Amino acid sequence: MTYVLVHGGGFAGSCWDPLLEHLDAPAVAVDLPGRGSRPADLTALSIGDFADAVVEAIGDRDDVVLVGHSLAGVTLPQVLGRIPDRIRHAVFVSCSVPEQGTAVFEILATFGPVAAEVVEHIGDAALTDDGRLHADLATAMFCTEMTDAQRTYTIGRMVPEAIGPVFEPVDLSGLREDIPRTYVRLLRDASLDLATQDRMIANLGDVDVVDLDAGHMAMISHPAELAAVLQRIAGA
Repeated sequence: MTYVLVHGGGFAGSCWDPLLEHLDAPAVAVDLPGRGSRPADLTALSIGDFADAVVEAIGDRDDVVLVGHSLAGVTLPQVLGRIPDRIRHAVFVSCSVPEQGTAVFEILATFGPVAAEVVEHIGDAALTDDGRLHADLATAMFCTEMTDAQRTYTIGRMVPEAIGPVFEPVDLSGLREDIPRTYVRLLRDASLDLATQDRMIANLGDVDVVDLDAGHMAMISHPAELAAVLQRIAGA
């Protein structure tokens, strides 16, 4: 069994580093295109490109526990549709999963007050010149229950994000595959509040829900606790 970890928006596979030492099986932390080990033109990327990268990272592995975080909720369904026989379980950690044919940007303002501010200033005050989320907004969205060291680590791992997939209508047809799935609901998430996470859960169909008392970047703020959740899911 292998954990394959897919990061969310504004980060690379390195955001999972604090979690890796707590897992009980091999893990692959994927870099999506445009960051880390996969340089690419951020302006030309699609959700399909993200799914291609995850499928490539999985390679010939089977018995995979596929774990996505945040914006990875738009990528995981495509991966499930392409290689359903390789996936043991799909885990959505506080993921954005809009309704079929809807883009994340269309619902982003409903995620909570901080996300609404990002939408209001997208492309302007919310982003630095190179496409990173400004540190003050990132702190408000991602770091509310972190130590100073964890906040510094989180902000230091942020990278520019591809905007196209945020505006692209999602294809959830892969969720028709009969693959067990779990949503990890983060109880102190300031990026996707609980009401938003519940709406995302409703779009996943037959899904188990596990609560974790952590903020949005639980792999950094509570790595041991999140690893324990993933291990229970994998062993169920």
